[in-house]
Amino acid sequence: MINTIKGTNFSLPGQTKFYKGKVRDVYTINDEILVMVASDRISAFDHVLPEGIPYKGQVLSQIAAKFLKATADIVPNWMDATPDPSVTIGKMCKPFMVEMVIRGYLTGHAWREYKAGKRILCGVAMPDGMVENQKFNTPLITPTTKEDVGHDEDISREEILSQGIVAEADYIQLEEYTRALFQRGTEITAEKGLILVDTKYEFGKDKNGLITLIDEIHTPDSSRYFYIEGYEDKIVNGTPQKQLSKEFVRQWLIENGFQGKDGQDIPDMSEEYCNSVSQRYIELYEYITGDKFVKEDVSDVINRVEKNILNYLSQ
Repeated sequence: MINTIKGTNFSLPGQTKFYKGKVRDVYTINDEILVMVASDRISAFDHVLPEGIPYKGQVLSQIAAKFLKATADIVPNWMDATPDPSVTIGKMCKPFMVEMVIRGYLTGHAWREYKAGKRILCGVAMPDGMVENQKFNTPLITPTTKEDVGHDEDISREEILSQGIVAEADYIQLEEYTRALFQRGTEITAEKGLILVDTKYEFGKDKNGLITLIDEIHTPDSSRYFYIEGYEDKIVNGTPQKQLSKEFVRQWLIENGFQGKDGQDIPDMSEEYCNSVSQRYIELYEYITGDKFVKEDVSDVINRVEKNILNYLSQ
């Protein structure tokens, strides 16, 4: 098995906090700088799977950096530097406790709800008579709660405002940013032959109270992609779209009897399977960026990451 970053345990100069997410290890420096390490962990159905996916963290980190740069004219973002292919360093922000999910197509969670007979998702109506993977006339914003532990839950705009989770003026701005970012992402990926199907954005406020885009954007962990070529034929024929996203991992788990429910066991992840997932991530990277993916040296990957972080912080 190729070396992967399953976790880090650094003691960085000025470190004041450490947070281990499902995929990222986040170090806070002097309560003002975040060092975010994109590990090779992969999660699905709110469970971190037992094996790492080679080069996954590098893929996520480099795609996110590219899109943060490409959207900085729309909304300020948290990123300052990428001293290692799997690391992003930037300013600490106070996050809004919602995630802004936007859906251009009826697929994934929205389709599962639709197929069950529901026509309202997060307070937003979905038209009758649609088929799986069909495009919505207008993208739907379907926010979720942002939970530190457990499953993020669907929530409506009205509930967010009535519960005071986000002030109305701020929420209106979050919606505007979400639509503008999705439009930019749609345009960029269309040039590469891909459809940006749905995605999520996370926002916070910096120390000056400025709304700021945080975390990753437009990666295969936070977004779903189809190929433009063959999309219409597959809709007409009712055949599955080829997906460049984490949904294919969810489908593999479902087929092998795991949906994160009590009593279910995560299926064995062979080296062959992990490498096949890695290839799908790399494929998306190359499609979406138009660049050849360069595999970094992972012979001593943890020390490589730590050394590059320390070199940056020492400046």
